[in-house]
Amino acid sequence: MIIRTSRRALPVAVSAATAVALLAGCTSGGSSSAPAPAAASATTLASATPSATPTPTSKPTGADDPALKAFYGQQLAWAPCRNDGDQSGEEQADTSALQCSTLKVPLDYAAPDGGTLDVAVIRNPAVKQDQRIGSLILNPGGPGGSGVAMVKGGPKRFDGPVHDRYDLVGFDPRGVGGTSPLNCLDDRTRDGWLNTDEAGADHGKQLADACQAKYARVLPFVSTRNTARDMDVLRAALGDRKLSYLGMSYGTYLGSLYAEEFPDRAGRLVLDGATSPSSTLIQHNIEQEAGFERSLKAFAADCAAKNPCPLGKDPDLAAGKLADFLDGLKDKPLKTAKGRTLTSTAAWNGVIGRLYGGEQAWAGLRNALGWAMVRGEGDDLLALADDYNGRDKDGRYGPSTDAYTAIHCADGATDAPSGEQLQAALSDLAAKAPLVSKHDPTAALFDPDCRVWPFRSTEKPHVVKSTAATPIVVVGSTGDPATPYAWAEKLTGELGNAVLLTREGEGHVAYDRSACVRASVNAFLVDGTVPTAGTRCTTD
Repeated sequence: MIIRTSRRALPVAVSAATAVALLAGCTSGGSSSAPAPAAASATTLASATPSATPTPTSKPTGADDPALKAFYGQQLAWAPCRNDGDQSGEEQADTSALQCSTLKVPLDYAAPDGGTLDVAVIRNPAVKQDQRIGSLILNPGGPGGSGVAMVKGGPKRFDGPVHDRYDLVGFDPRGVGGTSPLNCLDDRTRDGWLNTDEAGADHGKQLADACQAKYARVLPFVSTRNTARDMDVLRAALGDRKLSYLGMSYGTYLGSLYAEEFPDRAGRLVLDGATSPSSTLIQHNIEQEAGFERSLKAFAADCAAKNPCPLGKDPDLAAGKLADFLDGLKDKPLKTAKGRTLTSTAAWNGVIGRLYGGEQAWAGLRNALGWAMVRGEGDDLLALADDYNGRDKDGRYGPSTDAYTAIHCADGATDAPSGEQLQAALSDLAAKAPLVSKHDPTAALFDPDCRVWPFRSTEKPHVVKSTAATPIVVVGSTGDPATPYAWAEKLTGELGNAVLLTREGEGHVAYDRSACVRASVNAFLVDGTVPTAGTRCTTD
């Protein structure tokens, strides 16, 4: 199989490379001022005994549990975030108002006196403090995306009524950024694995062994349900009676589990770019590959109508021509000016990464393909792959890739199919995504590869129901490649008390792509106005 940055549901506001660069700036700006709960020292973390995460609890574990009282009662000590001096992103913004802190949570909620984790937290205080509603907790997706980087990298993103009335709060989930980050491989090894077209059959085991050797005490507890429990501790430490939340992509899964676990504390929740917890990982991957297949064809048809376009003028043949070129790089890779090689794997990742961006990203992709297909120069397409993979200009990688694997596998990855089941899955994949999966169908099915992963929670795919009094707003985009629109429809029906807000258009997630969506979401968050069922918005 190929170990690579998967076709993850990442946010669009901050590029992967920018997000990695931002992680260091807000991981140590403050700490909890409350007395540490019993046995909450750093030494107890090393002595904690891993156990499976119970799921779901018959009664939500939370503030009513005496063993968690000290965690829920802690006071966050806010301090100015460290200035990392990185203003290389698209947005040159004033970040001097940002405040950082650290939240203490139990390593294991089943044994809260057995050790703690320090969760990195950031906030951008409400502009109109005299009209402040509370805190809006943000999650950018992934799994592996940093909430700290989301707030720090896009301080203008929520300018207007939301930031006027809310403190914008981000946190790094377990295994991510400033919260016990998982970085199992050295950069050279990861570079080779992400770009090779001849992956070793034992790469999955090598990764699992490397992670186990470095993070065996943490890995059993990186599940999304534990992160949802951390989020409830954060809610209490922020002083909010109920959670206000905007989760994007994978963040919709986190928000769904929160609503299931803590329905009485779920306030105004917005889930943008929805994924359903009822699907198995392989079902999820097949449906996501089909989403990228559809987007690839949409891009190729649009390219064929442009001049110049390296895919020719026939919209029915353009996508096939693109796939043939990308697959052909296995035999004829392209050299780049800096001596690196554009492989088929890297080229596919560069293309897939741009499909997240929708039509706004298509011109840049068309240009990169022109240089590669017409001029034989792979530099631009390799740069797109690096950005998608989280590789900076010095060849360094952040922890998002390993966090992605660890969290997915901990979240109850089902047993891998074999025999007839495997053949049926491969046939289904070939039927729904013949172009994007042909490069390596096994890697597409097992993305990430949990077959040899040593740590699992007891989480299983299931329909999430919430008895929260406030309706949950689910946002779906008809042309979303990473979280297909059908998932938003499915999650809305499964949650029960939920309403679907639709954006018509290409690209991943909706809030940043439609003034209509922003207005509807903002009205819900600020005034509690629930969008009318069936509302459909255009893309800006």
